[in-house]
Amino acid sequence: MKVVLYIILGIAIIVVGFFVWFFVFFLQVPELNIPKNSSEKEKIVLIDNWLEKLNSQRKFNGGILITKNGKPTLAKTYGFTNSKKTEKLNINSSFRLASISKQFTASGIMLLKEKEQINYDDLVSKYISNFPYHNVTIRNLLNQTSGIPDSYLDLAEKAKGKIGVLTNEKAIKLIIENKPKANFEPNEQYEYSNTNYIALARIIELVSNQSFENFMANNIFIPLGMNDTRVWNLISEDKTFKGKTDGFEDLAGEIREIKPTFIDGVAGDGGVFSSLDDFVIWDKFWYGNKLISNENLKEAFKRPTLNNGEKSNYGFGWVIINEDVVMHNGAWLAANTYFVRNTKKKTSFVLLDNSSNLFFDKIIESIK
Repeated sequence: MKVVLYIILGIAIIVVGFFVWFFVFFLQVPELNIPKNSSEKEKIVLIDNWLEKLNSQRKFNGGILITKNGKPTLAKTYGFTNSKKTEKLNINSSFRLASISKQFTASGIMLLKEKEQINYDDLVSKYISNFPYHNVTIRNLLNQTSGIPDSYLDLAEKAKGKIGVLTNEKAIKLIIENKPKANFEPNEQYEYSNTNYIALARIIELVSNQSFENFMANNIFIPLGMNDTRVWNLISEDKTFKGKTDGFEDLAGEIREIKPTFIDGVAGDGGVFSSLDDFVIWDKFWYGNKLISNENLKEAFKRPTLNNGEKSNYGFGWVIINEDVVMHNGAWLAANTYFVRNTKKKTSFVLLDNSSNLFFDKIIESIK
């Protein structure tokens, strides 16, 4: 009996010891010390050295971009493109952007508005037949004020055996068939919903008579010269592409690849891949470009007025912090992403990681 107790006690000590190590030591990030009187160049060197240290400790595998007046002051990658560590990252490596993809989807909708093929206040039902949310507008989708519940994942899981790879068309069809009850009337409040942006991507497909992937390539990415940026998922014709990063989990010494599942045929809420190099172009895009007028661009950064007169803080694929600062982040299939712009200071900061990083938020807070 005593032997059994000793064994149980020994196991308990090992388990407790592991958790103490995990939370007290493993989850700690070395402090980034930047003296107040440091020059911009000195700050960049300190950040670079710090990220090198994190990478050596397997606490960061990704890239950073810091720009000032449209030019990079730091653009560098640390680590590898995949779990096998067969190829090193570089500034042209294409990372999965997860929910940062939403601002790209918004740009596609804005381009359709520029071409007078849609209006922001059109009802969604004008474009998607039998859409069950009759009073929801395109603007509601963009601003995340539609009241449409974020239910497409649950609906897809229930229909998994008969739908194959989920696509935008199939996701919207599931919503039309099941008619999930709205959480609130349009414009009553803000509620983040990936379903809103899948519906936007579906509108792009229906209006343009192209796949979302092809529309974005032909009308946004190629014209802007964003050579490392594309929509890619399980329904793409090519199974992979040059420079693509793959997500992996790196936890307590164990490394495993994180692969897409049957739901990863949708896009709009995610699905965009891009590089640090292309984010320089993308940052400049929002100051002015040859595709979308400046007046139209301003729509993306307007804080929506709700029915009660209060202001929300979600624009067109952007979280509006204040009149000068906008941001978005994302996480999916091991990808962690962050992008913030300060239009007053003319600065931007991008952090991308493809290794399911538990330290990602701490790294952001230390740098910004």
